[in-house]
Amino acid sequence: MRRGAAVEIDLGALSQNIALIRRRVADRPIIAVVKADAYGHGAPRVSRKLIDCGVGTLGVAFISEAVELRESGIRVPIVVFFDHEVTEDLLKYRLVPVVSDLKTARRLSSLAERSGKRIAVHLNIDTGMGRLGFDPGGVKEVAEAFSLRGLQIAGLMSHFSDADLADLDFARVQLGRFKALRDALAEKGMRPACHIANSAAIMTLPDSLLDAVRPGLIIYGCNPYSSLGTRPVMRVKTKLLSVRRLKKATPVSYGRTFVTRRDSIVGVLPMGYADGLLRGASNNAEVLVRGRRVPVVGRICMDLTMVDLTDVKGVRPSEEVTIVGSQGGESITVEELASKAGTIPYEVMTSLGGRNRRVYLE
Repeated sequence: MRRGAAVEIDLGALSQNIALIRRRVADRPIIAVVKADAYGHGAPRVSRKLIDCGVGTLGVAFISEAVELRESGIRVPIVVFFDHEVTEDLLKYRLVPVVSDLKTARRLSSLAERSGKRIAVHLNIDTGMGRLGFDPGGVKEVAEAFSLRGLQIAGLMSHFSDADLADLDFARVQLGRFKALRDALAEKGMRPACHIANSAAIMTLPDSLLDAVRPGLIIYGCNPYSSLGTRPVMRVKTKLLSVRRLKKATPVSYGRTFVTRRDSIVGVLPMGYADGLLRGASNNAEVLVRGRRVPVVGRICMDLTMVDLTDVKGVRPSEEVTIVGSQGGESITVEELASKAGTIPYEVMTSLGGRNRRVYLE
């Protein structure tokens, strides 16, 4: 018995999702977000498939992620969103850093000039996220970045904080700030490619599509975007390690947070929070066995998780258990598991996908 889960990555679903996004955004370039190991789906393999689907640019969080892609044979432009390190690796691996302040812009320009090169960058504008970026009212600072001889300003970007909410008022405020800066720069003859639309904005704010789009979660077919027709790319399954008969009033797992209310059959899964099955789902989530939902009982442990099999007759060790995905006529989505664990789909995918063995399906 191997610990953890098998994570199936459906590359056919990935292709379909990209095709649906492309219909939505017309001929705008797609900057596909593959940071955090492609949200747990495996960045090198996913990136190659995205490129096969015609995606021309990838986006990662840090230089180390971009280097991994380059060393796996990826040749398309890679935008590095958050890393402020000024290093020769940016030139060596032909990366496109996002610059969030004038000090970093100057240091990058100096690095490029010393190497006798220019480095392509995107400038990040903080329109309301509050974490990184130039002030949208700081036209003078942004314009100075354009004047630096070692830099080629290839893009201007910002990021929505809540374009996934029903109330889009603040998202429209952010978009207005971004467009105002874009227009002020255009008056000075500066016209970089502008992009702000993430997955949510692609669905909810057509005015935000601008010159390019940056889909992330929607690529992987997460449930909030099923109205577009996207399909989940990740399925997570394991096998029963053990099947036990417990008497009524028997406590299960740490803290005795679950006590059997009847004579019960309890299955033990060979995975726990060390394998990405979040502890917050204890006594709340369900899994699929023989096409039926069965509840997680007791606290999820580091290595093991218990489920109540009493209403599913004849189950034996080594039978398949679906954590995320479909089995029989039932389905458990990443979004559902996230809700049961009190978190968001991003954490579920990166946790499960990043800690278990992946199998790719064409």
